[in-house]
Amino acid sequence: MNERGAVALVFGSSAAVLVVELVALRLLAPYLGLTLETSTLVIGLALSAIALGSWAGGRAADRVPPRRTLGPLLGISGVVVALTPLLVRGGAETGAGTLVVPAAIVTIVVPGALLSAITPMVTKLQLTSLEETGTVVGRLSGIATAGSIAGTVVTGFFLISLVPVSAILVALGVTLVVCGVLVDWRVRGWRTVAAPVALVLLGGLGAAAAPGGCDVETTYHCAVVQEDPERDGGLVLVLDGVRHSYVDPDDPTHLEFAYVRAAAAAIDSVRPAGEPLEAYHLGGGGLTLPRWLEATRPGSRSLVSEIDAGVVDLDVERLGLETGPDLEVRVEDGRLGIESLDDAAYDVVVGDAFGGLSVPWHLTTLEAVREVRRVLVDDGAYVQNLIDRGPLAFARAELATLDAVFEHVALLAPPATLAREDGGNLVALASPAPLDLEQVQAGLDERDTGWRLLTGAALREWVDGAEVLTDDHAPVDQLLTPYG
Repeated sequence: MNERGAVALVFGSSAAVLVVELVALRLLAPYLGLTLETSTLVIGLALSAIALGSWAGGRAADRVPPRRTLGPLLGISGVVVALTPLLVRGGAETGAGTLVVPAAIVTIVVPGALLSAITPMVTKLQLTSLEETGTVVGRLSGIATAGSIAGTVVTGFFLISLVPVSAILVALGVTLVVCGVLVDWRVRGWRTVAAPVALVLLGGLGAAAAPGGCDVETTYHCAVVQEDPERDGGLVLVLDGVRHSYVDPDDPTHLEFAYVRAAAAAIDSVRPAGEPLEAYHLGGGGLTLPRWLEATRPGSRSLVSEIDAGVVDLDVERLGLETGPDLEVRVEDGRLGIESLDDAAYDVVVGDAFGGLSVPWHLTTLEAVREVRRVLVDDGAYVQNLIDRGPLAFARAELATLDAVFEHVALLAPPATLAREDGGNLVALASPAPLDLEQVQAGLDERDTGWRLLTGAALREWVDGAEVLTDDHAPVDQLLTPYG
C-alpha cells in the first residue's frame, strides 16, 4: 500500500468514528434525553470502541495479513452505520424503549471498534524496518488524530445543521461500504469483491428502511409538530420526544399546560390587568407566553433569546409566529443574551429554557440569577419554569439560589410536589419587592391549575438547606438524576 492510500485510510476511518459518535448523541436524545448522562454514555462507548479496536486490530495485524482484512472492516462497519437509525428507533419501539441502550451499544461500539482497528493494520503495512518504527507510528497516530478533529468539526459545525441525522449515518455507511469495495479491489483484485458488493446492497436496504422520525432536524433538536386531536387549531411542539410547547395560533390566550397557566398567574401579579409589560424571555420554544402577553396586555413588548434557529424557523413556518417591534426573537445563548441587556430594563424575566428535561446549568447559577436581578426593575419579577423528580434536589437547590439574590421568593407547584411526594413542573417566582401572593393564588385557582404556593418559613423548610448553585459548582444533571 502506498503512502497516500495509507494516509487516506487512517484519516478517513478516524474521522468516521467521530462522526458516528456525535450523530449518535443526536439520534439517542429523543429516547434518553439530552443530558450529561447521555453524553457520558456515548463518549464512553466511543472511547471504549477506539481502545478495543486499536488493541484488537494490533493483535490481528500480527496474525492475519492486513491486506485481507481492511476491505471487510470498512464494509461491515458501513453496514452497521447505515442501519443505525433503524436499529435505534426499532429498539425504542420494542419493549417500551428498553432496547435503546443495547442498540446504542451495538451501533456505536461495533463500527467504532472496526474502524479503529484500521490504523494499527495500516501501520503494520507501512513498516519496512525496525529503524523507522517511531516515525511511522508517530506519523499515522498524528494523522488519525487529525482525522478525528476533522470529523468532529465538520459534523458539529456543518453536517448536523444541514442534513438530518439519519441521512448522515446512511450516507456515511454507504460511503464506507464503497470504500471497502475499492480497497479490497486494489489490494486483492476483483475476484474478492462479491461479498462487499452484497454489503452495498444491504446498506442500501438499510437506507430505504430507516425511518425519518423528525419533521425537522435543527442544530439542537429533533423537532416534531403534532396536531391536537381534541382541539381544532391546537399544535404541540415536540423537541427530542418531549412535549415542549402548546400553541393555538388562532387563540393565543389559550394556555394548555398547567405550568404555563401557573406562570401566567405569576406574571399577572406583577402589574394590574391589561397594563403592558416589558418582558425578557430566556428560551423560546413555541413562544406561547410572549404571544399570550401580546394578546392579553396590548402594547407589551417581549424580547426572546432562543438558541436554536431551527426552532424559530419552525415557529414561523408551522406555528404561525409573527415577529415585529413588540415581539423580537434573537438567536443566541440565553446567558450571553441577558448579559448584553441594559440595567433595570424589564418588568418581567421569564425563564423557560430547556435542554432535554433540564434547565441548562449555566442559567441556574448564582451568577446567572444576579444577571436576572440586574435587568429587572425594582418591583419586577423573575418567573422561572423548573422540572424535577425524585427527591427534588435540583428544584430545592435552585430555590436556594434564588433566595440568595432576591428578597422575596415563592414556589408554585401541585400539592404532591409541595409535599415532596411527586415531581414534574414547578414555577419559581422571585422579586426584589413584596409579592402579591393572594393574587397569585387567585390566578392559579381561576386558571384551574390545582396548584398551591409556598413562601417564607414553609419554603425554607421545603428547600431543606440545599446548596446554592454557582458557576464553579452546578451539578444540575446529577441533582436531577441522583445515584446511590
